[in-house]
Amino acid sequence: MTVQNAAQHADREAIRHGKITEKPLRERPSYPTWAVKLTMAITGLIFGLFVLGHMVGNLKIFMPLNADGSAPIDDYGEFLRTIGEPLFPREGFLWILRIILLACLVLHVWGAFALRARSSASRGRFKRTNLMGGWQSTATKSMIWTGIILLLFIIFHLLDLTLGQAVASDEFVQGAVRNNLLATFAPGRWWVTLVYVVANLALLLHLTHGIYLAVSDLGWLGKRGEGLMVILAYILPFIVVAGNVVMPLAIAFGWVPDFSR
Repeated sequence: MTVQNAAQHADREAIRHGKITEKPLRERPSYPTWAVKLTMAITGLIFGLFVLGHMVGNLKIFMPLNADGSAPIDDYGEFLRTIGEPLFPREGFLWILRIILLACLVLHVWGAFALRARSSASRGRFKRTNLMGGWQSTATKSMIWTGIILLLFIIFHLLDLTLGQAVASDEFVQGAVRNNLLATFAPGRWWVTLVYVVANLALLLHLTHGIYLAVSDLGWLGKRGEGLMVILAYILPFIVVAGNVVMPLAIAFGWVPDFSR
């Protein structure tokens, strides 16, 4: 009997007597990790594009009133509600967008917890000690917490400026975008401004590292992609957050003239 045959025979005997097993150490997941990461990357980039567009639209609050006294941001809100008419009913496009964003949110949250569970199972009782230093290290460690903060903020934001419920101002008027922004960030509601500022700081951390991971998972990294990485993962999130924060602060502190309703 050759040495190889003897080893194979010994292995079979060990398996037969239960000393070793042919079963894998961990069950294979229903969805491969690469598919979960790809889902996280795509849904994350969709959210990134959405917050960018949302920020640009909200900056219309700084535009002067029209000659007839109407506000450009109210015109913008009406434009969003009528996109696709008469092919879609009024607000039909908005509801399609909301359903897409909700589906992305569910997939993104599921992917985050799935990857976290797999990472914990893989590490066992050992902790990671080789994280990169600096900003990315802080963002990495806080991803799950900034994600939870943003999830709670989405609920708060919808109640405040979309549904006009619970945390909304008493002066909330459905569809009156400018009025609602001025009312919710009024000086007497300083705590609302604080909520928006804190949430956007969480968004900054989440976006920078999230986009970094998304670009990496989509294979856009490399020497040619370094410039794109700097723009997408650092410059763009700072622009988005700055645009989001300047509006409530400007209203709360009266930095912009003629903010009467």
